[in-house]
Amino acid sequence: MIFHFSTFLPNTVLKGCVVGCYLPLFLISTLYVAAQNLTSARDNSTQTDKQNPVKANNGKVIENTTQRGPVQAKIKLEPSEPIIGDILTLTLQVSAEAEVELLMPEFGQSLERFTILDFVPREKIDDQGRTVVMHRYRLQPSSSGTQAIPPLMIEFVDRRPGNRLAPEGEDAYEILTERLEFNVKSVVPTGASNELKAPLRELAPLGAGRGKIWMALIAVSIILLLGLPFAWRSWQHHRIGSRRRSAYDIANSRLSKLRASPKPEGEEISAFFVELSDIVRHYLEDRFNLHAPELTTEEFLEVAATSPDLTAEHKIFLQDFLRQADQVKFAQHIPDSQSIDNALRSATNFLEQTKQDAPLLDEPTNSQASESQGEIESRSVSNASAGEAEITALGQKR
Repeated sequence: MIFHFSTFLPNTVLKGCVVGCYLPLFLISTLYVAAQNLTSARDNSTQTDKQNPVKANNGKVIENTTQRGPVQAKIKLEPSEPIIGDILTLTLQVSAEAEVELLMPEFGQSLERFTILDFVPREKIDDQGRTVVMHRYRLQPSSSGTQAIPPLMIEFVDRRPGNRLAPEGEDAYEILTERLEFNVKSVVPTGASNELKAPLRELAPLGAGRGKIWMALIAVSIILLLGLPFAWRSWQHHRIGSRRRSAYDIANSRLSKLRASPKPEGEEISAFFVELSDIVRHYLEDRFNLHAPELTTEEFLEVAATSPDLTAEHKIFLQDFLRQADQVKFAQHIPDSQSIDNALRSATNFLEQTKQDAPLLDEPTNSQASESQGEIESRSVSNASAGEAEITALGQKR
């Protein structure tokens, strides 16, 4: 039986799409042709690589250490001899003695010339009580040739007894890492000519590849149809994920609005501290899984004292902060303007110091935010007597 191949193939594929029985066979044949083309291309690439070998990475690293007073900064880059297209790993590790506050560089500072693929910050307290902060970047250079990682600046405040917090006239001490220079190798062999050469054989006549074009178009159409459900599901996940924010972002957004509002006076001060303490309490619940909003101050402080995630400095801050808020809310204590600024500054510092690894949460809608505000007011009324009792007891102890 004789038939025209270019007419038979489209009709067979269309019938197969409707009935659904020829799809697997067609996909297998398409993938087989693609695999053959990839194998041929790989063979040609292998032959070219054999003719023009490129020196492999040696896997070595470039590293430097800088010390200033109680702070030590180590910077490491690997590999030391990358090839264009390789991914570089840059690690900045800073360790400081106890009671020394570190101020790390902002994300991507001085690294604008590279493409940042990944960033992982870590912080811990070692066995000797030192603070160890690590920033790890995965970078990709955009061109070959001589490159450099510029010096990175770390600031610190020395809060150890008997030491100056910072140099005279400055807010903090500064320490700079060493500049790391390296060379990105090109994959083009040395001495290669840029001259275009004629084809090795005669070109195929026009229209000879029309059948392959039809096959490619039909294969792409089928792949798009099969991948549509997965694309829809991925878009749904992305839309849901875009509404999620970290506990730090949610709390910091509320704190920024409160900070931008006019400074409270008179009766407004109590409402101001109600909102400020509610921001901190909800952040504690979301960040450290401490059910702060439902507890009185004394009950919460007992729970916080057993939390391994809160440092001693954070526990002291919470004790002073929450008791000051209770005095304003329940004992009609009216703080001065400086006390209000100090409370805002302390809450901001607490959020900044604990924002690392903050969990992602579903951002509340407007209706949920209204309900949350109603809960704040009702909870403040219901806990008023408990707060007054706590303050009275605290006054008797003092």
